[in-house]
Amino acid sequence: MSTAVSPSWWWLLLALLALAVLSAALRQWVLARRMASAPRAATAGLAATAPAEAAVATAPAVPPEPAGVHDPLTGLATRLQLEDRLDAAALRAEGAQRRLALLYIDIDGFRPINDSYGYAAGDALLRDVAQRLAGLGRSTDTLARLGGDQFLLLMDGDPDHASAALVADRIRQALQRPYLLQGREVHLSCSIGIVLYPDHGPRARLLARADAAMLAAKRAGGNIHCFFDQGMDHDAQDAIELQRDLRRAIETNTGLELHYQPKIDSRSGAISGVEALLRWHHPERGMVSPAVFVPVAERFGLIGALGQWVTDEACRQLRIWQDLGLGMHVAINLSVHQLRQSDLVERVQGSLARHDIPGGRVTFEVTETAAMEDPQASLRVFERLAQLGVSLSIDDFGTGYSSLSYLRKLPARQLKIDRSFVQDLESEGDAQAIVRAVIKLAHALGLKVVAEGVETEAQQDMLQRMGCDQLQGFLFARPMPARHLQLWVAGEDVPARRSAFRLPASGHAPHDEDGAEGQGGDAVR
Repeated sequence: MSTAVSPSWWWLLLALLALAVLSAALRQWVLARRMASAPRAATAGLAATAPAEAAVATAPAVPPEPAGVHDPLTGLATRLQLEDRLDAAALRAEGAQRRLALLYIDIDGFRPINDSYGYAAGDALLRDVAQRLAGLGRSTDTLARLGGDQFLLLMDGDPDHASAALVADRIRQALQRPYLLQGREVHLSCSIGIVLYPDHGPRARLLARADAAMLAAKRAGGNIHCFFDQGMDHDAQDAIELQRDLRRAIETNTGLELHYQPKIDSRSGAISGVEALLRWHHPERGMVSPAVFVPVAERFGLIGALGQWVTDEACRQLRIWQDLGLGMHVAINLSVHQLRQSDLVERVQGSLARHDIPGGRVTFEVTETAAMEDPQASLRVFERLAQLGVSLSIDDFGTGYSSLSYLRKLPARQLKIDRSFVQDLESEGDAQAIVRAVIKLAHALGLKVVAEGVETEAQQDMLQRMGCDQLQGFLFARPMPARHLQLWVAGEDVPARRSAFRLPASGHAPHDEDGAEGQGGDAVR
């Protein structure tokens, strides 16, 4: 017996089938429109990782997210999505005792773009900005648009102060490249506020403090990055004025000066080199201590330019001394920020070539802590610097946590014993044991040893008996301007001069046993 199917059921079945097909087609159309509006991530770029360098990776494909999580103009994440990811990343960071960085990016002078070209052109420009920012991020980072011309970048992966500053520099460089708008070139800059978690406070305050740091960068003139500081609300204006003056001093080459402190060969009593120390004579404040202006330079992104000024000025002075027949050897400090600069070696090479100075006249000092912050990346930089002929010295040795196997691989020529051990030589037995052990270790590795902070004859005698190669400190001379150093070398009546020590008969710095001239020291202290 067969059962007949009612015609009404056939029509209902066909209607349901048609509705399913139409629904699927509509979903595909919405997805295609969303993907077309999102900026494509660059497949190569300059993204920086912490602590090691990494190539930029294109973000992996992810399932479509619910409506509302993407900015409709740029296709980037919204503030809501970024805050969700920030909460999750903060929990992971707490568990692993790692850091996060949050960069608040604000375009400088964007309003005139809308006024001059119209809002449609302004929107197109913001999409271009979003594309450039996306090309600098890693797949583990989150880039969001807050609205208007403001963006946020959440850096995961344990970034430190130096790597966050490096990313900020690269963002500013990327956004400064010209844009083509209605057939005309347009130039933009940006101000960036940076906070680190947990260094700069609890999770709930990060956005507000990144905003405060960005506003400080704006008030300072824009086109810079600024780290949040706990006293920002109280001393912001003073720090902003100080960085403006420091930037002007660097750009106009006024007020900054290098002082030089001699180093003495412990066996011959001859000058074996000088340490370059940065000084700043402010037109209104007088002499400003490096302990004051160096942190300002780091906070406002000026430390790279300041370090480059020191390198170039030291090479210029070396050229003058060489023309006068003084075969001086100068040491320059490299900060961890400079170590992270991708073009550091090219900058150094440029300074040497500009003043026609052989690399063998220069030693770069790097603190033990800075060298160990990212050993593999540091090693690559040191090896490239060594190819220029410059020497490497490990400064403040004994205060960090160097691996002996890593120390053996470094192309270093010298260790510099931290002044804290030298100061305790006369009273502390453990300080004597440490200094004696460091000297023996260095000599076993074929390295020379410099003791800084020598202030008494008793310290000098003990270091000489231990076999320390070079001595430096107020016992022999205080840091002095280059013109005073020339008189000091000539034996003229200069207060810093000590008659117990002399120059070689030729007036040139002595050579070490391996043929290298005496070593140098810090640029900023």
